[in-house]
Amino acid sequence: MGKISSWDWEPGQKTVVKSLSLLEGHEWQEEPYVSPDGETFVAIVKVGDGEFSIRTNDSVWETTFEKIWYPKFSPDGRLTAICQQDMEWVLVADGEAIGETTDYIWDTMFSEDGSVIATVYKSMERYGICVNGEPWETLYENANMPVLSKDGAHNAAVIQADSLAAADLEGFKRGVYTVAVNGEPWKGRYVNIWNPVFNEAGDSLAATCRTTVYDHTVVVDDKPWPTTYNQVWEPVFCPKDGGVAAPVRVAGKWGVDKNGQTLWEPRYIQCLYLQYDASGEKLWAVVATSYGQFTACVNNAPWNETWPTVSDLVVSPDGQRAAILASNCNEDFRIVVDGTPWSGTYDMAWPAVFSPDSKAVAAKVEKNGRFRILVNGKSYERDFDAVWPPIFSEDGTKVLIRAIENNSYIRIVAEVCDF
Repeated sequence: MGKISSWDWEPGQKTVVKSLSLLEGHEWQEEPYVSPDGETFVAIVKVGDGEFSIRTNDSVWETTFEKIWYPKFSPDGRLTAICQQDMEWVLVADGEAIGETTDYIWDTMFSEDGSVIATVYKSMERYGICVNGEPWETLYENANMPVLSKDGAHNAAVIQADSLAAADLEGFKRGVYTVAVNGEPWKGRYVNIWNPVFNEAGDSLAATCRTTVYDHTVVVDDKPWPTTYNQVWEPVFCPKDGGVAAPVRVAGKWGVDKNGQTLWEPRYIQCLYLQYDASGEKLWAVVATSYGQFTACVNNAPWNETWPTVSDLVVSPDGQRAAILASNCNEDFRIVVDGTPWSGTYDMAWPAVFSPDSKAVAAKVEKNGRFRILVNGKSYERDFDAVWPPIFSEDGTKVLIRAIENNSYIRIVAEVCDF
């Protein structure tokens, strides 16, 4: 698949797969997936009695399996899927197994360049992470919330480090959970631990935790903040100084603390989805300024207009702009950019996408069972039976539309200036 710059950006429409009907001899075909570059249409197909394979455009993988699920494209263009053979599971990339079969695997994760593929791994009722086919040396009673660093060199999961007997409340209160990084558990034990997140370099990890049944805080590299709170949401690393910030609840109101010190005074009904820009100068969030009034906020300054429900905060590459999805309790979705809603409401909307130069914004929306691509609030000239999220060219002047229309899979490169 390669870098976005190497994709075909010639404006116009191309029919990639003329007919999405079943290929000859197939009993059924599951929901479609497409590659990021738009050149490959994918679906799990049943090719015989208890035999499944993967259709790619008009051809099929030669290998068949008892079951297949979770097809996913890696950043380097490989098509991965989780496949069962002889009652055991294995990760398969482009038809070839990666590593040995095991009892179960899930949550396929990729490094930024796609060279590292990791999954959660189960063997003999023990759990861990498997990286490029190699499981952790030590597996644990429980492993969840897996994360992979950007470069793929480090991985982590929340693990149960000590056994608990049934209904052992005292043992639970003492704490049996921690984080294992590259398979090695932290020494600290916590009542609960959630949302592990790596810094950009992958050499530091933060998470939210409960140090007692009542006390929540943030733990960074197995060192809890000295301050505890009623509640804490997912932490983020600041790219500028390496500090860690998190939304915290104090006396019924939400604010933001950084490294255990107050950054935003607790004044909100809710505060979540923290996100720094690349410079670390701007800290974005979704906040509720009063009950049922949500909006976006940057450096503790909320946008003027509020909505009953807000989700999917997306910050532009330059950090100066942001977009959210706003709705009336999951009805009448709107796309809001820089505090101003685009005209029109939709039955469903998907997270906005900024162009690399941050000047243009695109989004996928649905109304009355039909799908459209919007750019800067204006719709493409026609709607589709199905469409995937838009992707901008590197220079931001074109947008890739991947769509199903009249039982064909088509790939359209449109000029942003044509919207």
